[in-house]
Amino acid sequence: TIGDVPLIWYRRECLCYNIFCHVQIPVFLVELNMKYFTPEELMCSHCKASGMDQQFMEKIVDLRERLAFPFPVTSGYRCPEHPIEARKSSAGAHSSGKAIDIQVSGEQAYTLIQAAISSGFTGIGINQKGNNRFIHLDTIENSSSRPRPWVWSY
Repeated sequence: TIGDVPLIWYRRECLCYNIFCHVQIPVFLVELNMKYFTPEELMCSHCKASGMDQQFMEKIVDLRERLAFPFPVTSGYRCPEHPIEARKSSAGAHSSGKAIDIQVSGEQAYTLIQAAISSGFTGIGINQKGNNRFIHLDTIENSSSRPRPWVWSY
């Protein structure tokens, strides 16, 4: 246990070597269906708050299992004070807990985009330039300020 949090052994993907290994993770992460992700990669990089939406994460895990390749997260939840969110006129998809940026490029990026569209993700942002290549996925609803479904490039 860590404090009062029980731990269990779980078979988890090791992103470093693209293999499976056994690690101890908190039971609540398995219950939240977040077996492919660590709390650290999903929390706000500004304040370390957690805020990912459970239904959104189930959709991401389903997509991850279907595609069978790693989803390294470059951005998960962002608090409203996060520097990127603070520049916006209204809170973005990340601050709702219904958005994630996945580091991916090439054929895997193409495959991810196809699968995300067929899985009903409503927002897809594409950055495939330079060294920081990622795909943004979200499930926020259509609004006048953020029309959905929508695909954009950075």
